[in-house]
Amino acid sequence: MSNQNIDQIKKEALSEIQRADTAEQVKSLSVKYLGRKGLVTLFLRNISALPEEERPEAGKKANQVKLTLEEACQSAIERILSADGDKKEIAIDISLPGRPAPRGSLHPITRITRRICDVFSRMGFNVAEGPEVETDYYNFEALNIPKNHPARDMQDTFYVSENIVLRTHTSPMQVRFMEKHRPPVRIIAPGKVYRCDSDITHTPMFHQVEGLLVDEHVSFGDLKGILTAFVHEVFDEQTSLRFRPSFFPFTEPSAEVDILCVICRGKGCKVCSGTGWLEVLGCGMVHPAVFENVGYDTGRYSGFAFGMGVERIAMLKYGINDIRLYYEGDMRFLKQF
Repeated sequence: MSNQNIDQIKKEALSEIQRADTAEQVKSLSVKYLGRKGLVTLFLRNISALPEEERPEAGKKANQVKLTLEEACQSAIERILSADGDKKEIAIDISLPGRPAPRGSLHPITRITRRICDVFSRMGFNVAEGPEVETDYYNFEALNIPKNHPARDMQDTFYVSENIVLRTHTSPMQVRFMEKHRPPVRIIAPGKVYRCDSDITHTPMFHQVEGLLVDEHVSFGDLKGILTAFVHEVFDEQTSLRFRPSFFPFTEPSAEVDILCVICRGKGCKVCSGTGWLEVLGCGMVHPAVFENVGYDTGRYSGFAFGMGVERIAMLKYGINDIRLYYEGDMRFLKQF
């Protein structure tokens, strides 16, 4: 071993590094010459075999060769990567139109729910939300539907246990809110509700938005004004509406609200069963028994409540004839919105 050996190693290494075409080849040459068993490394380990007077010069030169080869490998990798980058840039035709990434959209139920909440929020209503798994008390008894009351036959309920149910409406939020707040109260309660029902107009899980307003001197006329403004906002000002007497245990008097058929404009069609009218929501003045359950003075305060199915509003708004389309996940249907 001599200085001439290290010079020969340097010459051959630089030549091979210069001819390398890929980063992998350069890394392989780095291992060959500078790795733990590389030629330069072996030269350094065997310096002790040289005459004592030659060792310093041989060690110095070997270290210089090591640094030179390390720099050469680094430069070669940068050269190769730069050349690859130039090739990629050349391969891109900047005159081609871009490929836009597909974007999702809001589900029609979400769109209508937000629309309803927006309309009532501008009327001064606050949004209140509560549990979907509810107690029998809040879902029924506090709303003037005691045990064995015949009105409970109207609610085909999912019972978790004897006293725990999946809420059948969002009305329990009205009681929960009134327990913690004194009048005036003005809230809407959107959310999921559950009933044992499934066909082209019903699903076991659906969405409701219920509203409550309590204050002094609140009348049925105030209720009519609020709901008329709501219908005109969601549909249009040409949409007429009517109030029909009805029954709900937690309101008295109670009414169903119909709107002029949005399809035939009152002429009669399949959607409105030839009547020219479509039912959209229920409403009424809050029953005094409900106020008594939350400790409100029935002689001083009065109020009204209303509730609507979001799916029903969306079906009328978008002309959808089967409620099950909302939940089938058919992209052809959902992309329309």
